[in-house]
This record gives sequence, structure tokens and C-alpha cells, in this order.
Amino acid sequence: MTSGTLLRTPLHEEHVALGAKMVPFAGWEMPIQYRDGIVTEHRAVRTAAGIFDLSHMGEVHVRGPRAGATVDRLVSSDIAGLEVGKARYGLLCNEKGTIVDDVIVYRLEAETYLIVVNASNAAKDVAHIRRHVGGDADVEDASLDTALIAVQGPRAAVIMSSVTDLEIREATVEDLAPFGVVAARVGGARAHVARTGYTGEDGFEVFVPWDRAVGPWARLLAAGGALGLRPIGLGARDTLRLEARYSLYGNEIDETTDPIEAGLGWTCHLAKDFIGRDAIAKAKERGPDRKIVGLVVEGGVARHGHQVVHDGKAVGHVTSGTFGPTVGKNIALAYVPVALGKVGTELGVRIRERDIPVRVVRTPFYRREAP
Repeated sequence: MTSGTLLRTPLHEEHVALGAKMVPFAGWEMPIQYRDGIVTEHRAVRTAAGIFDLSHMGEVHVRGPRAGATVDRLVSSDIAGLEVGKARYGLLCNEKGTIVDDVIVYRLEAETYLIVVNASNAAKDVAHIRRHVGGDADVEDASLDTALIAVQGPRAAVIMSSVTDLEIREATVEDLAPFGVVAARVGGARAHVARTGYTGEDGFEVFVPWDRAVGPWARLLAAGGALGLRPIGLGARDTLRLEARYSLYGNEIDETTDPIEAGLGWTCHLAKDFIGRDAIAKAKERGPDRKIVGLVVEGGVARHGHQVVHDGKAVGHVTSGTFGPTVGKNIALAYVPVALGKVGTELGVRIRERDIPVRVVRTPFYRREAP
């Protein structure tokens, strides 16, 4: 569905009915927040649960006898070793070794892989995948046929289990391991359910047919209401992911950054051949000139693009910044020279022509307690 030049998800009317403030985002009309605001939504996810409409994300299926080898060549992480019913985070890179996008790959069946890409990169990523796959496998862009609903938070498993039936009869959704994915019915709709997310909490992502999204959304909201489940917009999604130190494409990573400086070298399985592998191996051997670090900001909120300063000179830039409701501090991520990236280093961020003190700290800023 479209509104003018903006796309709408199948849950658009549900958001409007819930009092959402709708804004343009990556070519879509999306909820930035609901009636109670970003901080309330953020805290609901940390203490109870939140439900997110992520239907703007892109979904690409790669199928065929050579699909596994093909996706393994596309993605930086070890896809050849990925079992059916498992998912893995990784990067799409170009030949220069810089980041086209960060993705999650799900192995749904022996010869079927699902690659979930960022909304802002969907068209670019599909073209990249098609170009490099060639005739080795079948590529289907299912982005506008697939809705994606996430339930995140400490009560997510209880809420999900009340409306979910797995195809594996002897198992429940609570048995699903982290980064596991399984066929199921959620709120009566056929779905794939994965124990993945972008908040730093336990949670699930539910892939359903586009035209069946309203049923699972409504059933989940009804089931979770008494347990504190709230609808969550893009605003709290961003504060949650920043506290957990998850990268956002266009902020921490893009085609000017390589995985080593971005702190994502761990996603690169250099023992295999993949697009950009040689350039990344050289970058690792050479060592980065800059690195991404966490900052605590004293007396202001740093934002994307603000300069990081040392002895009055600009030495880097902020990639993301906000007030962290859980940690109770103004926090940011920034690229700085490696020599200035040690924990405890005192720097500054230039906000409205003033240099505000900041300190390099360990990340993630927030880590949930083990159950």
C-alpha cells in the first residue's frame, strides 16, 4: 500500500488506531512513537515486552541445490556451517571490503535461505545479491509479500507461547534456542518464528504473509496486554539498540566503513572465500586507523554527525547518540583514532559550538542479566 510516495505496511491502520505518530522512514510511513512516548515504550521492553512492526524490512529468498554455497560466498559469516532451523548475523560486503549492509541469514530448509536486509538498502541489496548470484540459485525478493512482527522483552516468550503452535508438535516456542527459526502458526496465520531481535532483550521475530499480518498483531496485543506488552515505535527501537551497542546502517556502518574499524571483524570468517574477503584480511593485518567507541556525555546529548574533539581539534565524529533510559546517562557511539579509543580517555563533543566533556566507556552500555 502507498500513500503518495511513501509505502505503508499492512499494519498502518492498526498504528493509527493506537494513536501512533507516523513519520517518513526509508521510503515508508512508520510509527515513531505512540501515545505514551519513547521513554515509556523503551522501559516496557526492558521490564515487560514490546511489539514492533518491522514490515518495512526487506526479505530475500535464495533457493536451489547451490543456494548454501552461493549465500556463503555473499555473506561474511560462516553460512556453510549453518544448520536448518538456525540463523546467523553477517555482512554483505563489496570487493573493496566495505559494508554494503548487515543482514541476518535464516536457513529455513535444506535448499532455502532467507536473507533479511535493512529497509533503506532493500533495492540496493537485492541488486547486489542478484548480480553476484547470477544463475547459481533462484533469488526472490519477497519484501512486499512478507510482514515482520517482533515481540521483545523478558515476557516475550510467555506472550508468544499463548498464540503460537509450532509445526514440531513436541516443542513449544519457549524451547526455541537463540537464533533458532521454526515454522509455526501464530494467531492462526502460517509463519516462521525466529528467536532474534534488535533490542538487547530476549525476543522473537515473526514472518507472516503480508495479507495475514493483522491477525497475529491483534492476537499478540490482546494476549500481552495484562503482561505489560506495549506497541513500540522507531524512536524506542533506536534507543534500545543503542544501549545494546548494535550498529545501525547509515550511522555506524556504510560503504565507507570496513568491518575491522566498525568492530565487526568477528562476523568475518576469513578461512573461507567471500566477496571482500581479501581486502578485509589486509585491513585486519594492517590494523585500523580509527575505531568505534562508546561515550558517556556530560551535560548534553550528542547526535549523529557531531564532531569529537581532543585538545580543541576535531579528531572524529559521533555516529549515534541519545539519552539511555535504562542506563540513565547520555550515551553515544563515535569513530575516533585508535590511540584515543582506550576506555577512560577524556574527549569532547562539539555541541552548538561548545565542547562538552565525554569519556570513553566499555560497551554495550546495557546488557541484560542471564535468566
